[in-house]
Amino acid sequence: MAMTRRQAIKSAAAFGAALAWPSMVLGKGRAGDGKRGAVERRDLFPQGVASADPHPDSVILWTRRPPVGESRAALLAVEVAEDAAFAHVVSRTRAALSADADWTCRVLAAGLRPSRVYWYRFVDEHGFASRTGRTMTAPAETDGQPVRFAFVSCQNVTQGASNAYRRMIWEDERAAEADRLGFVLHLGDFVYEIVWYPEDRPQGMYDRRIRDVVRYPNGEKIEDFHVPTDLEDYRALYRGYLTDPDLQDARARWPFICMWDNHEFSWKGWQSQQNFGSGVRPAQTRKVAANQAWFEYQPARVEKVPGAAAGADRFAAPAVRNVPIERFDDHGLGLEDGNLAAISSLKLYRAFRFGANVELLLTDNRSFRSEPMGDHPEVAAFDQPNVPYFDSLEIAEVLDAGRSFAGGRPPATIPFGGAEKANPRRTAPPQSMLGAEQKVWFLARLRASTARWRLWGNSVAMLDWRTDLQNLPPELRAKWPFAGYGLMGTGDWASYRTERNEILDLVRHENLAGFATLAGDRHAFAAGLLSAALPPSPLAPAGVEFIVGSISAPGLFEAMSYKISKDHPLRALYLHQPPAPAPLEPAINCTLLHGVRASLELQRTHDREQALKASNPEVAPHLAFTDVGGHGYAVVRAGADDLEVEFVCVVRPLEKSDRPDGGPLAYRITHRARRWAGGAAPRLERTRVEGALPLSV
Repeated sequence: MAMTRRQAIKSAAAFGAALAWPSMVLGKGRAGDGKRGAVERRDLFPQGVASADPHPDSVILWTRRPPVGESRAALLAVEVAEDAAFAHVVSRTRAALSADADWTCRVLAAGLRPSRVYWYRFVDEHGFASRTGRTMTAPAETDGQPVRFAFVSCQNVTQGASNAYRRMIWEDERAAEADRLGFVLHLGDFVYEIVWYPEDRPQGMYDRRIRDVVRYPNGEKIEDFHVPTDLEDYRALYRGYLTDPDLQDARARWPFICMWDNHEFSWKGWQSQQNFGSGVRPAQTRKVAANQAWFEYQPARVEKVPGAAAGADRFAAPAVRNVPIERFDDHGLGLEDGNLAAISSLKLYRAFRFGANVELLLTDNRSFRSEPMGDHPEVAAFDQPNVPYFDSLEIAEVLDAGRSFAGGRPPATIPFGGAEKANPRRTAPPQSMLGAEQKVWFLARLRASTARWRLWGNSVAMLDWRTDLQNLPPELRAKWPFAGYGLMGTGDWASYRTERNEILDLVRHENLAGFATLAGDRHAFAAGLLSAALPPSPLAPAGVEFIVGSISAPGLFEAMSYKISKDHPLRALYLHQPPAPAPLEPAINCTLLHGVRASLELQRTHDREQALKASNPEVAPHLAFTDVGGHGYAVVRAGADDLEVEFVCVVRPLEKSDRPDGGPLAYRITHRARRWAGGAAPRLERTRVEGALPLSV
């Protein structure tokens, strides 16, 4: 049901925006005259324009108009039109500018029609205009047409180029109207707060040069990188990133729906705490600063911060101190007042409906999570040095579950390295990613959805990456000191397994059909079936997951190329060197899909068919595809009867492409899930491949 004007006024006030409504008419004056006589001056709007969080009758518009030289503005006129020439303007309004919001401006354009393209712009009181932006409203809830959108994550403009956005724009401009994207879902790491300055790393990062995009006015230097310390630092981070031309063009073409991940606050951050490898550091003031900068630079329908004046577009920062957290609830939530105030100052989890086919739920997987298991000092006793990037799956399950393991009968000791070590989490509650309040909201929305597809914008992935390290040949010098599988990647749901399995079991037992998660964070492409258990236990899929590669941030294959030495006895598990002059290949893809003996055979013979003969079918029956070196984006098409996801992989974006299409593609691959009935098991099929897949078959 469309909003009334009264409801629109209330909604705009709730998340700090001016309101543009079709019946609103501006009075006389330069800032009220719209485009007539205006001169486009993109230099006065250096971060461009953006739109966000589309509903069937409304969308949020954004820009930043700071003082530039002698040119200053205090008021912007905003126009929304049905055409790019602005011959048919449907609404106008004015919005004030203020240094308190770092000269950013947000407007709720409401009273619009569903599934429509609109054009918008901002004009200051001097007649200087922003670039023109293009946006779209969501389809009406009864609309049965397929929903198309892209999802992305992990863009580091200081270390790579945004060629993926250029490719996305180029293809969308040439697509038929029905095949164009409706929005872009950004799953986090929109910015990277860890910044190397060029002089700190003249050798670059791997084979990448460091770009001088962000300089913190204050900042803190840790080892050879810099991190933000206050609001001005976090603002500088966004200002720098939003000068990227390809990112600007993408934000000007589509509405974005954004959720943060870790780097919007801190690399190993959780709740309001930081960790740079030497233990927990209280950082309540930095969390508040990070939240405020996000609020100012990311237009979104987020719940307004407590204490802000009605209608204000400014963030009401709570007064907090950086003090240790000493008490926690049973979900790992720190009960220190400043921690609670910091993480409550901005609530990002929310839901969207796109026609009859899609309900999109977004969760905040960082602000409420318990301290990551791998960062607990007592857990360091279970680290093993022989096999890089892997940990024991069995030990991860015991430590994550805490006192709930084995139905409430956790072991007192854990076998490790031929000895028994005390279980440090025997009396601790299981880990939580979502926290109690958010989980109640998420599960209720999941159950109540009537859409054909329940899509979860899940910033961190659920699919297990494991391999059979217990099958390493005994003659290799590096030994795996455990009887079972190795697990790769413990910063996401892999370390919050109890809660992950609780969600998957609920979906399966309550027959919630059409459940799919869209994830990022891993800097890798992957597709597979979500199951709480893997062989030797029975596979019981509850849904499907698609993980998108990074826009530009370095991936694991790239890191392994530098960190796994040529004389490492297990190098073949990670890297395959074919005969010269062929380039290095990501054997880790083969290891995760087929097991260790397949990768060892690949290095011995350089023959993929021979390698596949050594495949262990129990390693990854849940995985349809994995590429730990891929960059690019994913395109979703959600129809009534099937869900298709295409991975579009660009070549490693070391430099900005001078081609209008963003440069060559490495490959593209599409997977499809037919909508299954409640209680049935989902299946994935590969429907299209272009290009050469990197040891991912």
